[in-house]
Amino acid sequence: MGKGVLMAENDRTRLGFIGLGNMGGRMARCITRSGEPLVGFDMRAESIEAAGATGVSSAAEVVAQADIVMMSLPDSTVIEAVVYGEPAFLHNVRPGQVIVDLSTASPESTKRIAADVAERGGFYVDAGISGGAAVAEKGQLTLMVGGDAGALERARPALDYFAKTIYHCGASGSGHVVKLLNNFLNAISLSATAEVMVAAKKADLDLQTVLDVLNASSGVNFATINRFPNIITGDYMEGGLTNTLMLKDVTLYVDLLARLGVASLNSAGPVACFGLARSLGYADAISNTVVDAIGDISGGVRLHTPQKTTEGTQK
Repeated sequence: MGKGVLMAENDRTRLGFIGLGNMGGRMARCITRSGEPLVGFDMRAESIEAAGATGVSSAAEVVAQADIVMMSLPDSTVIEAVVYGEPAFLHNVRPGQVIVDLSTASPESTKRIAADVAERGGFYVDAGISGGAAVAEKGQLTLMVGGDAGALERARPALDYFAKTIYHCGASGSGHVVKLLNNFLNAISLSATAEVMVAAKKADLDLQTVLDVLNASSGVNFATINRFPNIITGDYMEGGLTNTLMLKDVTLYVDLLARLGVASLNSAGPVACFGLARSLGYADAISNTVVDAIGDISGGVRLHTPQKTTEGTQK
């Protein structure tokens, strides 16, 4: 099935979205921009309107009205509050219905919810996302999916609106496991590169030259290629994962490794860096501002200093 033609056996497949915030709103807009109808729920009515969705009164009502339900929520605590906080949510699950969890969540929590949804005859698919806000806006995210393969195929036409690449990683919870592994490496590269760039600034090096060297050498990583060329010009690429959420993801990774019996020898760095950012007032700022937190305790370093025009304004 191609984009824009979502048909059930006897009728049009109805799509729903729960959680229309920073990432959920962008994914939802990819659907509604195509002309596909979408019912949605968010605690903020303005987010529903911005996503172009038809608002309903609750998350349970989305489940009642939609055949494919997508959720993008902050963490497992919120997800469980939505799923279990209102009895009608699970009561409204129908045989064959697919619920796709696009959040970053605890795999153990995911598996529990999947089992409860399965008791109602539905399918709960965990689909971690990667790519960030700008990539979500373009509909080119990468999805790592756990759960029933057939359910994924049924949901795929809806996911194709905002995903360029979709990987089926295995059984329930495996998508969220892969997401945690990926996000840990993301946290490592961002926090380590931030530290290096603050050092480069204090060493009076040209930051663009440093990035050029790194990107042509063995230190190259996602942050050197995609983040810091913008950050050194003062563009922090607003709209992505906050420091609070990055710390949450790293903590979930550490919990995962503890359950697996794997030594987590490299987690102290990003835990310290994003914890520092939270404590210094950057909790709800994009995680790229971790470089400013490191700069704060390194003598007030900033990679970019706005230039003053002749009128005295900054640019």
